[in-house]
Amino acid sequence: MESTYISNPVLDKLPQHLRQFIKPQDYSDYSAIDQAVWRYVMRKNVDYLSKVADKTYVAGLQKTGISIDHIPNMYGMNRILEEIGWAAVAVDGFIPPSAFMEFQAYNVLVIASDIRQLEHIEYTPAPDIIHEGAGHAPIIANPEYAEYLRRFGEIGCKAISSAKDYELYEAVRHLSIIKEASGTAPAEIEKAEQHIEVLQNNMGEPSEIALIRNLHWWTVEYGLIGTVENPKIYGAGLLSSIGESAWCMTDEVKKVPYTSEAANTSFDITKPQPQLFVTPNFAFLSQVLEEFANTMALRTGGLSGIQKLINSKELGTIELSTGLQVSGNFERVIAHNNRCVFFQTTGPTALSFRDKELIGHSTKQHYDGFGSPMGKLKGINLAIEDMSPRDLIAYNIFEGQIITLEFEGNVTITGEIITGTRNLQGEIILITFKDCVVSHENDILFKSDERLYSMAVGEQIASAYNGPADLNSFDLINHEVSSTSSSKEMSEERKKLNIFYHQVREFREGINITISRHKVFEQLKKEFPNDWLLSVELYELAKNSGDHEFAEEIKTHLQALKHEQPKLGRLIDDGLQLTDNVFELK
Repeated sequence: MESTYISNPVLDKLPQHLRQFIKPQDYSDYSAIDQAVWRYVMRKNVDYLSKVADKTYVAGLQKTGISIDHIPNMYGMNRILEEIGWAAVAVDGFIPPSAFMEFQAYNVLVIASDIRQLEHIEYTPAPDIIHEGAGHAPIIANPEYAEYLRRFGEIGCKAISSAKDYELYEAVRHLSIIKEASGTAPAEIEKAEQHIEVLQNNMGEPSEIALIRNLHWWTVEYGLIGTVENPKIYGAGLLSSIGESAWCMTDEVKKVPYTSEAANTSFDITKPQPQLFVTPNFAFLSQVLEEFANTMALRTGGLSGIQKLINSKELGTIELSTGLQVSGNFERVIAHNNRCVFFQTTGPTALSFRDKELIGHSTKQHYDGFGSPMGKLKGINLAIEDMSPRDLIAYNIFEGQIITLEFEGNVTITGEIITGTRNLQGEIILITFKDCVVSHENDILFKSDERLYSMAVGEQIASAYNGPADLNSFDLINHEVSSTSSSKEMSEERKKLNIFYHQVREFREGINITISRHKVFEQLKKEFPNDWLLSVELYELAKNSGDHEFAEEIKTHLQALKHEQPKLGRLIDDGLQLTDNVFELK
């Protein structure tokens, strides 16, 4: 896969299946309107959040290279992030939750490079560069939080999903796209929201990925830190929403102490949150994460673990008590006394040990699935994995013997033993047969043809988790990056408005100081009477230049606009106040 971004030592470690989501950030795609949206949100955020956000936030903006006046360039961010052991990449909007978390495990911050429309300046459900860059990036400058984020990714990407999770993910991704696309009919948005609501109400028992996604939401996205009586903001969703960051500090939003119970508290991505969790410190986040991880199949394994993999219908791995790892799509399990006594995958399967594929046991050898009995033999207290070479000989389990092994649960294997494979501790993890038949009571589970058959050795399933043990065992490249975002398709009218924004931006930055701000203002009122943000920027320039008469003229226009469109009132007031406060301090 050809690299389309500038790499660094952190990004060099990314596996190919994660690189497929990376979408080059074309900085020239950002319009002057986009830059104005970024600048307004960031000026407001820094002004307000410096009072209510965790102290890490403001310091983190500088450490991570986030500018108030310019949308961040990913290449510049990476040069600075590298100093704290992290990196950033632009991705194609919403990506699968497991991939998002796996990026975190590699110390890589994923940033949706698109930016919200002016019409959604306060909040958008779609991932955008304000949310990711201005929300997530500054907080990772705190080492304790950065380690929590990395560890969360490491554990989260192993969480097992359900088939319904992917359907919900696709529905949310669709909603985020059409909400940010210009010209989407309200009826289409309403239909998409109703579809999500139906899915959310019919998810059944929540999967591991659903539960850990809740933890992610109530910490990384919408977390508060400190005390319930005096909390501070650190969640990226709050840090990047100029509306909700203020609302969440009011008594209308309930604050409760953060515990693992947050995993069972669902959320609605389309609405402000009525309740938030408060952690006493960042270290406590890691404590709760480990408590939750102890409930995952990753650590509990067992029959329930493999059943979760079967229900997920996704590529997953079980690790037996010998350390043998079987990766594939699991389709069947036979249980006895609440233990797995036989399992079966379908399609390409690979066998590994310590996350490295065993030679001779790739998907080429096991192209049509893999099944094996496991557990203890009937009437023998000593598990095969615990047998010494003398024990194996005593039970006729050695090369050249034609033998019948009957396992607890009435699973039987008959055939001629060819060889055995051992792990680094000397424990036998595979026994290879020829002319082999595996059966359960009267049901033939497997009958070998000319191929050899390898039986997995393991008394129990120690772990079960999402994804393959060895990333190189499977072709995981299946994502096509979209060529462009629908939100970038400007109408002719929008293009004309953007010219005005561009002229004002060049004037403020000293690139072109020959333009007449008065003329721009008059044309703006005539051709775009409902636009408010550019008038706010012109008000700031008028104040800076000491043209108080012009500033009052603009202010009068904005006051009139507030009466015509009350919904814009707070945005206009905040914009004016930002400028006025600067002059009061002077």
